Amino acid sequence: MQAPTPLTGKEKMLCNYVPVYVMLPLDVVTVDNVLSDTEGIEKQLKQLRAAGVDGVMVDVWWGIVESKGPKQYDWSAYRSLFRIIQQCELKSQAIMSFHQCGGNVGDLVNISLPQWVLHIGESDPDIFYTNQSGTRNKEYLTIGVYSDYMKSFRKNMSDFLEAGLFTDIEVGLGPSGELRYPSYPQNQGWVFPGIGEFQCYDKYLKSEFKEATIEAGHPEWKLSDNAGTYNDTPESTEFFGTNGTYLTEKGKFFLTWYSNMLLKHGDQILDEANKAFLGCKLKLAAKVAGIHWWYKADSHAAELTTGFYNLGSRDGYRPIARMLSRHFAILNFTCIEMRDSEQSGGAKSGPEELVQQVFSAGWRENIDVAGENALSRYDREAYNQILKNARPNGVNRDGPPKLRMAAMTYLRLSDDLLQGKNFKIFKTFVRKMHANQDYCPDPEKYYHPLVPLQRSKPEIPIEDLLKATDPMKPYQFDKETDMSVGDSFADWLDNVIDNISSIFQ
Repeated sequence: MQAPTPLTGKEKMLCNYVPVYVMLPLDVVTVDNVLSDTEGIEKQLKQLRAAGVDGVMVDVWWGIVESKGPKQYDWSAYRSLFRIIQQCELKSQAIMSFHQCGGNVGDLVNISLPQWVLHIGESDPDIFYTNQSGTRNKEYLTIGVYSDYMKSFRKNMSDFLEAGLFTDIEVGLGPSGELRYPSYPQNQGWVFPGIGEFQCYDKYLKSEFKEATIEAGHPEWKLSDNAGTYNDTPESTEFFGTNGTYLTEKGKFFLTWYSNMLLKHGDQILDEANKAFLGCKLKLAAKVAGIHWWYKADSHAAELTTGFYNLGSRDGYRPIARMLSRHFAILNFTCIEMRDSEQSGGAKSGPEELVQQVFSAGWRENIDVAGENALSRYDREAYNQILKNARPNGVNRDGPPKLRMAAMTYLRLSDDLLQGKNFKIFKTFVRKMHANQDYCPDPEKYYHPLVPLQRSKPEIPIEDLLKATDPMKPYQFDKETDMSVGDSFADWLDNVIDNISSIFQ
């Protein structure tokens, strides 16, 4: 038997390659279902391609495509956009955006759910998530009505799918496309770092909870009524305070039920997505929100209202990763650019420890983990933090590293990003994400081959999902990246060079 050919030095370094995608503007397709500024977007995409970027992420808005009525789809603007992306030799991550745009951090445009859905909501407002005071949140539905939309996307984008344009389909599972409850809506008055509110007071979830309490032998238990309001601190509430309700048998039951309902919701929609894209050469992905504020408080209050039942004694993220594993899905996590030292002490934020925990959860469940920055950043410190998280133990010069992100998606394409100094640093960042290697169009060469999507594995019993709540020590992350884009001295040197250049000009 012939021995395998040893890897060359370049091939070994390519094993460390992490592809970089850039999110396109939220309104690249307008609310009128028209591709905005065709020439401008093509010019920008060519700049990204020249910078070594691997692809772009596109929000495919349900509220735009199906605005005229049920199953009345108009994909023409998105087909034009994907054609330009393909011509620019970029790949695409497509988001099935079933949520409203507007009312959250970074939402600069307003795109509602389809009007026909909102009309249904007028007669049956309980299809929307509801807080304790009865306020409805029209960002996302509590029920899944999305299968036909995804099947239509596959049918109408079949040529692009067959050509390998799409590397993954990110399935919108909640507000901002994230698997979470709409617990901290800015359009209802929430401001950082408020703990948020539980969102389970519509008639459907109330009924589900009532049935669960009867089955558990505690029909007297009611939904939480002492967890405060959007902008409270944990200690100002009975539920999250010292020796609070969250530590009681009743509180634990409620939090388990609340988080289990979110798991069930995500699992059901991903199962429909798997059926819709079965056999396509791509992966499914799900985005999980980076709720870093109050992470270092005992109660993890903001995570709990969001639906992540995560405490020092209970892992709230590994059950999510385990659920995703049955769909062969990527766990895409936000806030990977943040450092603890940048956060206000009063919010007890822990973005670094949170990323470490969530990434470890994904890798322990043998799924791919990807990341996004939560806020637009152009500085070297943010890029270096992303690079550290992309390869937590650095580059392995002898082959694939033990720990590596599957992909990085940068938020977001803008004129500011493409501005001279910002773009120069960004290009260096892309090069470092690629482990100092040239752009590689073939994912197989960096050990991420795209294979036909298999049918989801059998549903995992809730008891087996909850076994993953046992806390485990996260993987060790290096303190700094070994592929730095530079530091403050590099910025100083750039400024000196720019000044000298301007004198001679």
